[in-house]
Formats: sequence, C-alpha cells, structure tokens
Amino acid sequence: MTEQQLLISQCEQKANEWINSPLYDEETKKEVKRLLDNPDKTDLIEAFYRSLEFGTGGLRGIMGAGTNRMNIYTVGAATQGLSNYLRKVYGDKPVSVVVGYDCRNNSELFAKKSADIFSANGIKVYLFDDMRPTPEMSFAIRHFGCQSGIILTASHNPKEYNGYKAYWADGAQVLAPNDTGIIAEVEKVKVEDIKFDGNPELIEVIGKEIDDLYLSKVNTISIDPAVINRQKDLKIVYTPLHGTGMKLIPQSLKLWGFECVMTVPEQMVKDGNFPTVKSPNPENGEALEMAINLAKKENADIVMASDPDADRVGMACKNDKGEWVLINGNQTCMLFLYYIIKNRIAQGKMKGNEFVVKTIVTNETIKDMALRNHVKFFDCYTGFKWIAREIRVNEDEGDLQYIGGGEESYGFMAADFVRDKDAVSACSLLAEICAWAKDQGKTLYDVLMDLYAEYGFSYNKTINVVRPGKTGAELIAAMMENFRNNRPQQLAGSNVVLTKDFQLLKAYQQDGTETALDMPATSNVLQWYTEDGTKVSVRPSGTEPKIKFYIEVKGNLKNAADYDAACALAEKKVAMVEHDLNIQE
Repeated sequence: MTEQQLLISQCEQKANEWINSPLYDEETKKEVKRLLDNPDKTDLIEAFYRSLEFGTGGLRGIMGAGTNRMNIYTVGAATQGLSNYLRKVYGDKPVSVVVGYDCRNNSELFAKKSADIFSANGIKVYLFDDMRPTPEMSFAIRHFGCQSGIILTASHNPKEYNGYKAYWADGAQVLAPNDTGIIAEVEKVKVEDIKFDGNPELIEVIGKEIDDLYLSKVNTISIDPAVINRQKDLKIVYTPLHGTGMKLIPQSLKLWGFECVMTVPEQMVKDGNFPTVKSPNPENGEALEMAINLAKKENADIVMASDPDADRVGMACKNDKGEWVLINGNQTCMLFLYYIIKNRIAQGKMKGNEFVVKTIVTNETIKDMALRNHVKFFDCYTGFKWIAREIRVNEDEGDLQYIGGGEESYGFMAADFVRDKDAVSACSLLAEICAWAKDQGKTLYDVLMDLYAEYGFSYNKTINVVRPGKTGAELIAAMMENFRNNRPQQLAGSNVVLTKDFQLLKAYQQDGTETALDMPATSNVLQWYTEDGTKVSVRPSGTEPKIKFYIEVKGNLKNAADYDAACALAEKKVAMVEHDLNIQE
C-alpha cells in the first residue's frame, strides 16, 4: 500500500466512524457520505487527514463536515475544552464569559451552540443579540469582569472560512500559560464529552446597552473635538463590506460630530457570502472599489472600509493630483501615531510616561517617531494579544500610559479599554485626522508626505505565498527550515549585518557574534537587516495556509512630487529581494 493509499484508508475509517456514530446529526452524516462516495478523494483527505488544530488564537478553517473543518463538533470541542480549563483554573468560583459573532455563514449557529455548552458547564454567558465587532466583545469582557470570552469570526478570510477566537479576563486573546492550558484541555475532548444541552437560566442576551457604553468610551479618544466642529461637514464614505461595522461605525462617526457620513448601500447588507467583493479584506484595493466610486461621485474627502468583524480598517484618499489612492497598513499606522504624538504635544497632554507599541514586522519609522519625541517605545510579536501584553505589563502593572499601537496588517488600537485591534475607534480617529488636515488646507496624503519629509521615506511591501492543504503546510515548514539553516549574506546588493531568529531567540551579527533576544516567548519568525537599511521578515501565518514576507526599504523623498519616483526605485529593490530569496507567489 502506498503512502497515499494509506492516508485515504485512514480518512475513510474516520469518515465511517462519523457516519456510524449516533452522536453526529443526519445532515452531517449525509455530507460525510458525499465525501466518501466521491471517486476523487481530495476533499475527503482535506476534511479528515487531521483534526482542526486549536492554536494559541483559537480555531480557523473551512466550514464543513470532518475533523479538519469548522462545524458544531469542532467548535463544540473547543468550547468544552475551554470550559474545562476555566473550571480547572477557577474551581467552584463563579465564572462568566462573553460570546459574540460576526456576519459569516454559521457564525450565529456556532455562537449559540457555544453559549449552550458554556451554560451546561455552569458558566454564566453574556450572549450578544446579533453580530457585533470583535473589539466590542473585548470591551464587554472587561465591562462585565468576565474570566473569558469568544467570538465566532474568520476576520477577513474568504467566505468558505469561519473561526473561533478565545480571550482571557483582560479582554485580550489568550497568551501563555493559558493558551497551552486550553489547548491541552481541548485535545482531551471527545465528541461524547461535549455538553450540548444548555441551561437557559445562565444565558443573558446583551445588546444596545453595551453598544452605548462602548461608543461612549470610543468618543473619549478624540484628541481635538474643536477641529471636528470646524470640519463637521467632512465628506466621509464608509463601507462595512457586509460585516459588523455597519452596527456601530456610522453611529460612532456621527457621535464624534461628523455630519456627512455616506455608506455604500449594497454593502450595508449583512451577508456571509460577501456578494459584492472577491474577498472581504480591506487590505485589497478591489474591496474598496465601490466605496471609491461613491467617493468620486460625491467628491468625498476620505474612504474607509472595515473587515467582517470590524477590527481592521482600510482607507483611501486623494493624492496631490486629485487621484484616489490606497493608503497601506504601515502608512495608516504611521499616520495614527504621527497625529497622536504631534497633537498630544501641541495640546500639552504629554506627561512623560506615554508609550506606543508596534509589532516587529511593522515599519521602523514608528520607532524613530516615538523616540525622537521622547515617547517610550516597545516592539512585540505579530498580533494584538502581544500589544495587549505590553499594556498589561507597562500600564496595568506599571506606571506608563498607553497612547496607541498597531501593526502593518491594517490594525490599530487607540485606547486601553479594548485589548484588540479596533476599527470602530480607528475609523473615528482617522476621520479626525482627516478633519485636522483639511483644517490646514491639506489632505491626508499631504500629511503622509509631511511625515516622510520629517522622518524619512520608507517603502513596505507584504508578499503572501499561499500553499494550501497538507502538502502546502509541509512546503512552508521546509521553506522556513531552509531560511534558518542557510541565512542570506546579501539582499538587494547590500550586506546582511544582522539576523534575528525569534524561534531560537538569537541575533547573529555580520562578524559571527551571537546575542540573546529579549522576548517573552519564541515565535517562528526570521528577520534580516542590511547595511542600507533594508529589513526583511518572514513568518508562516498562524491562521491561514500561507507564508508571509515583509519587506521594508529606505529611500529619498523631498516632497510629494518625488513620491512616485521614490516608490518606483523602492519597488526595484523589493524585486531584487524577491529574486534573492526566490519568493514565488
């Protein structure tokens, strides 16, 4: 028997166990039978070759029947395991959780099944009455003093996906030791262990009252309400891309004082099939196309889009030629912190204990911006749970004040009452920055050029190499191993002077000197720094079947007229890096 035949046989055995068990519902059994009866066993293998892994952030996968798919049984096992862990940690003490969900197909079903399971385990549940943004769920955990919380969402992934994010008492996604503790409990759960029969007395439905409290807190983030009052007719076009942002973002913008908020009608419709976009990802220009068309028609000042669970924000504005251009995640993060630092200083709000945070793969200009203005700066791993950790260590347990943090993947967190990236507050603050620019006769694009003139030009490009399935996972692992064992000596014609390996927690200088990296945990990330200021980071995605390359190169930019030329030169250098690393999308 060949290796492939053995794999098929193992998957068929697992599938038959599902069909023959009284524990699975009839609809699921029918779907499994369709997989078994199909002569092409590819889908069967993908559905059963492994169990969908509950990782440090939770679950994410394609929806369907099978051990490697998102369904009520894999979600149920995750919730039962989390319930078991909460009982292990808190014993007989009262335990409560928040359960939220987004617009995706099956999100509401999975959320309500999870609420039943928590309640069947004697855990109090605060269940949202409809889809809500992820950051509001984080806020609710802190508001109610819960021990944990979950949200059913696959963020910006394609429509076939769903996911399950687990949070701890601070409102952030779980970190060590709780992450590994939960994983261990989830791995023990068998389908017969899942308590699906809920206790309605322990489930409390929440909604508008939390919306109002959350929006009230978001409103406190505004740094200069007076500038909004002067520019209250700023023309804003917003789209939720069929997702949860429609619940709160237009409302928040109006609460801040903006009176001309236009939305894309076709995309203000809750729909897990995302019919108007190829992918509901505000990082992709295509997703903003309808909003930009409306902005052109209405002569708007800014376009903003949030992803399905409203934690990411994408944006577009007019350049110096009056053309609509996309502003990427690194640029957006820089604009936020540029405005926050500059205007807090201008208004005398700085006390000297402020700090900002970015992730290690995000633009290095942010570090220069912070330190030059005597603001403390911290780097952390990718993911807002790590930014939240810096808040816990330096603010909750220390004497510093968090004033903002973000990452290149279109996420920003403007305040500490939420412990995850937050498109609701980000869209509101972004509109204020636009109003501030307009108050000076400028656009957001002009502010970006001012930022480059003051702190230097840098160009960022993220390359996603997608390799799905079992074979893809093996290829990605092999690529990382090769990069780790064969460190590049040159990139784009410049010597590599520093290599950082965050899995080994070691830094390697050009002369061979090794030093330890001071990080709170290990992570499968490699970074290379060159003599001319280029930085390249590579890491497998923790939630998608892809390996990601983050390339940052420096350049010269005196004014907006030079921007296109500076970008063109930077692109050439990026292409050289791609060639040197043999990056093939």
